[in-house]
Amino acid sequence: MMQPTVRRARREDAERLADLITQLGYPATPEEIRSRFDSIEHDPAHALFVAELDGRAAGWVHVFLYKLLEADRLAELGGLIVDKSARGRGLGRRLMQQAEGWADAQGCSAIYLRSNVIRQQAHKFYAAIGYEQFKTQHAFRKALP
Repeated sequence: MMQPTVRRARREDAERLADLITQLGYPATPEEIRSRFDSIEHDPAHALFVAELDGRAAGWVHVFLYKLLEADRLAELGGLIVDKSARGRGLGRRLMQQAEGWADAQGCSAIYLRSNVIRQQAHKFYAAIGYEQFKTQHAFRKALP
């Protein structure tokens, strides 16, 4: 088995990214992923990295910048997923290190993430790599026409 590598995502990864995001609980088609990827690929406020294992995308992380009046420049995790069959091999940790390095290079003072209350294993993972839960909040949304 080869060592995992982390690289920038490419448009041709769309089919595999769609499979992985569906595992995360957000069903998507490769066409939807290509469209979304096209909207962020050249945006310097976004980075999407893929972990490859044995020549196949086995996980991804999306990190982006946001600026607030009440805080210095921050980064937030848009998503992280490692294929069910590849978990426990360090891919999530490698992806998070890549995201953190990118955020640091962008001058961010911190990196934030949100994790659904039902994702207990993810919470343990984030705590193990140095993240701390610092508040509880409710998420609201309103569909726009």
